[in-house]
This record gives sequence, structure tokens and C-alpha cells, in this order.
Amino acid sequence: MKVVLLKDIKGTGRAHTAVDVKDGHALNLLIPRGLAVPATASVLKQAETKAAKADEQRTLSAKLIEERLTVLAEEKITFTKKANEKGHLYDALDAKEIAEGAKLPVDAIHIERPFKEIGTHEVPVAYGDNFGKFSIEIVAE
Repeated sequence: MKVVLLKDIKGTGRAHTAVDVKDGHALNLLIPRGLAVPATASVLKQAETKAAKADEQRTLSAKLIEERLTVLAEEKITFTKKANEKGHLYDALDAKEIAEGAKLPVDAIHIERPFKEIGTHEVPVAYGDNFGKFSIEIVAE
């Protein structure tokens, strides 16, 4: 069955693209959950227009992130958190807080787990084809 995806689905395809999937997968999972719609002529035209806009937006976002990464490579972002005498944070620093401080989208920050200790840490960033990292410093209040 040919469907047009409404959202990015890992292993299936990107949003606003037409893909062929098994009938059961489309009828029992994708369509009822609002992840896809059956591919008709009008839906395909709309999807084509939206896909072009989405690609343009992705390209723009990737360019902005690349520019932001070059700025972040030269400077260090400092976060102030409460910590005990041993340097362990009472409240961990997660990807959302790092993204706000770095002015990057949350989905671009790829840390394995939140940081729980003071000191200097490397934060990996991946968005589309852009990969990089920048340093953050966590200091005690």
C-alpha cells in the first residue's frame, strides 16, 4: 500500500514522502496513529510541496547550527549549579538546559546521560550532516 508519511519514522522514511509499506502495517499502525495517510493524487501534490519546504527548512537549520558551532568552538559556556563538597551536583545538567544555554535545538545535543559533576565537559552535537562538539563548564554556586 502506498502512503504519505506525516512524520519522520525511523526505518520507514521522512515526513511528506510517499512510501510503499505492507497493507497491515499501514492499516493497523501508521494510519490509525496519524503517522501516515493513504496516497491519493491530491495528497501527493500537497506532500511534494511540504517536502520542498521541509528540505529548505532543514538546510537553513543545518546552516545556522553549523555557524553556531563555530562560535561555540571558540568560547566556553558556563553553568552554575548547586553542588556538595565532593563536586557532585544536586540537580543534573541535562540536554534541554545545555541547548538553551548554547542556543541550539534540543535534538541536536547528543549526550549519553545528564552531567552530575562540576568541571569541564565536552558536548557532542549532531544535526543532519553536521557533527561537532563544544565545551561547557559547570561551576558550584
